[in-house]
Amino acid sequence: MNHHIGPYVIGIDGGTESIRVGLFDLQGNLLISKNSPYDTFHPRSGWAEQDPEAWWESLRKAMAALLESAQVNPDEINGICADTTCCTVLFLDKNMMPLRNALLWMDVRAAKEARFIADTGHAALKYNGYGNVSAEWMPCKALWVKRNEPDIYQKAATVCEYQDFLNYRLTGEKSASINNASVRWYYDDENGGFPADFYDTIELEDLIEKFPSAVLDMDLPVGRLTAEAASQLGLRDGTVVAEGGADAFVGMLGLNVIQPGRLAFITGSSHLHLGMSPRPFHQKGIFGTYPNSVIRGQHTVEGGQISTGSILKWFGTHFLGLQAVESEKMKKSLYQMMDERAREIPPGSEGLIVLDSFQGNRTPLVDPKLRGAIWGLSLRHRPEHVFRAILEGIAYGTEFIFRRFRDAGYEAKEIFACGGPTRSRLWMQIHADVSNIPINIPRVQDAPLLGSAILATVAAGLYPSVKEAAENMVHVSDRIEPDQKNHEAYQFFVNQYVKTYDQLAGLMHETTDFIA
Repeated sequence: MNHHIGPYVIGIDGGTESIRVGLFDLQGNLLISKNSPYDTFHPRSGWAEQDPEAWWESLRKAMAALLESAQVNPDEINGICADTTCCTVLFLDKNMMPLRNALLWMDVRAAKEARFIADTGHAALKYNGYGNVSAEWMPCKALWVKRNEPDIYQKAATVCEYQDFLNYRLTGEKSASINNASVRWYYDDENGGFPADFYDTIELEDLIEKFPSAVLDMDLPVGRLTAEAASQLGLRDGTVVAEGGADAFVGMLGLNVIQPGRLAFITGSSHLHLGMSPRPFHQKGIFGTYPNSVIRGQHTVEGGQISTGSILKWFGTHFLGLQAVESEKMKKSLYQMMDERAREIPPGSEGLIVLDSFQGNRTPLVDPKLRGAIWGLSLRHRPEHVFRAILEGIAYGTEFIFRRFRDAGYEAKEIFACGGPTRSRLWMQIHADVSNIPINIPRVQDAPLLGSAILATVAAGLYPSVKEAAENMVHVSDRIEPDQKNHEAYQFFVNQYVKTYDQLAGLMHETTDFIA
């Protein structure tokens, strides 16, 4: 570690399966990272819970491993910041102790409450794109607990998120992040904060008083590390703790997407598309825009695809057994080998169309009852055709979202991407070609972790602004330009993809209901 000179900052990423900590210098180099897992409990189908105490225990273990490997002096660590899953909801007593396990972001037990809230037609629902309300969001989960576990709800002095609980444990200060509050709690600080009449309408008139009263911008100091937290984590008492936010939105900072025209493309088992707009807009099929949720004065737009990398994994696991054996002999990864074969196939996969709605559609259709489809099959098609058609179908789904964005007057000029799928040059090229937008691949792919580090530098006074920190800490290592000829060839297939939903939606709904 000697060739790196402090000061350092630490980013903390509270993920779905584990907590991860990373030590960064002021140039944005990830010097070392460690993670420690925790369990998720599924008491019933669609339910997902975690024990908040396990988060703290995992943070302790990960931090101990980091400091042991890094051999840095805790005095050189000037700031820390966490991003976390969202909307992961806690019910805490007056001593800020959990009254029950946290409802994890992916918990959808509140489907009935989500329908009830959507049926009110309240103006605040503009943030959902005036459509269905997600059972993952704060009011739905809070209402479920109020209706089904009334004594827990009554006893709860504080209702908050993973983010807020962790910050409290670190600093002893109670606050909420403007990021979580704007993107999942319907908070609008340009128009009075929490919409009291909305919460009244949805039978949660007493919830606002249970929220932390301080709502802080990301990058502001929440407080300083308490002596107790410092001794448990091996850090310096009094270290500045910055306000963070939801992992993907903090990832925007780690991709340097802090000005209009740039779009964060966060890939993995799903795809998330996040951009900045100087003006607010609300439209069916678009989530947001959320005011001041990432950068003050900017509005954040959100789109998402539920199943992306997970479809490729499904195809690889269940249908490419022979190819897996072959790739092993060739000492290549299965996906690498399939990429090479799929590269030989022309755009459009010789007439194959794949719908990526294997688990429903998040945006722009907001339809949980849609399912996947593969059509246009002929005896000519081989596994690499289907493989390529999956890559293309997901890119068509992204373009479907971008078309909706453009209809609302929002256009991305360039994309900054992170996550596992960026390792496939072919897939990124297909995305660039389908949407006719260049794609940048930053060097540090752990964008939420780097985003947290960027926030920590600002709260600690090491950089004057997030903009300046991101300029100095985010470095692009690759750029993929769209191929104009391929872009034109793809337009027909994107249109076929969109028309397929119109044709099949009714059949899919009937079948999904029938087998439910």
